[in-house]
Amino acid sequence: MNIDAPTLNAAPAAAGRTCPLHYRYAPSVFASEAPEHLTNLDVLYVVGGLYGNEAALQRVIELFEQERGRARMVFNGDFHWFDADPAVFTRIQQSVMRFDALRGNVETELADQNADESADADAGCGCAYPDWVGDQVVERSNRIHKALRSCVTPEQQHELRSLPMWLRADVGLLRLGVVHGDAQSLAGWGFAQEHLRDAAHREAVKRWFDEADVHAFASTHTCLPVFQRLRSGPDAHARWVFNNGATGMPNFQGDAAGLITRIALAPYTGSERRFGVVERGVHVDAIAIEIDSTAWQRQFQQLWPEGSDAHASYFNRIQHGPAYQLQDAVRPLEN
Repeated sequence: MNIDAPTLNAAPAAAGRTCPLHYRYAPSVFASEAPEHLTNLDVLYVVGGLYGNEAALQRVIELFEQERGRARMVFNGDFHWFDADPAVFTRIQQSVMRFDALRGNVETELADQNADESADADAGCGCAYPDWVGDQVVERSNRIHKALRSCVTPEQQHELRSLPMWLRADVGLLRLGVVHGDAQSLAGWGFAQEHLRDAAHREAVKRWFDEADVHAFASTHTCLPVFQRLRSGPDAHARWVFNNGATGMPNFQGDAAGLITRIALAPYTGSERRFGVVERGVHVDAIAIEIDSTAWQRQFQQLWPEGSDAHASYFNRIQHGPAYQLQDAVRPLEN
């Protein structure tokens, strides 16, 4: 979970920066058929980084219920985060479990009943933060996660442990890998907009695509949105990374809306569409999740008042958005 602009770090702390071995998988796991309930879809919603925002969850469900045809919704991790209240936490989890879901690093660490004694205890919040995120941000995230652990019950931990780390889905002719992080790790930053600016890194991502045998990956985790086109694969079609950024927080400066990724055979006609592309006849759009931002800020501050860790890390972004612009997110051509 990124915060705002990169902050260089000379001596990174361990907790919150490591990536446990059990988070990892090979890109080849995606070279398989999608499960029956995720094939031949007309509409797929990918909802990443809800972060315990209950109002955003209700709005996402409202939009999804207006869809027609064979439609599914996947929550691809970190649906918990700000919901450090047992009642809110329970309502979030109960609602999410009605749909398909992946566990993000937040849920994976919450599900660990022996986190304090396990070999991967230094995972902290499990975010695997890169160097550009400052130590204080990492330390606050670890403490936020510790507070969240006080809300989870053994039964809820069991539910979270049962969730997969990745899924395959097909919308029309588009073969998708749905992940929280990237093609190699639940908490990987390989699909971060910062990394995707680097040509050498994009070459590595192309190799992931070759091994995964998918046309696109839908991701979140790194908390800023990017639709990145990669040069054509062997079949002369483009490959894409569709990273929705965050459903439960603003994604652009001066825009209070969260974002989801809608992947569908028919175009989205509502005013909520922020940007999108068409690939293989499939419309992929970033859809704004617009809520009463004043009411949400009030609820946030009830749980995380000024001086708290989440307030210090996130409230400026919740009020004003990150230092990121709409034109930064759509990258239809490699440069």
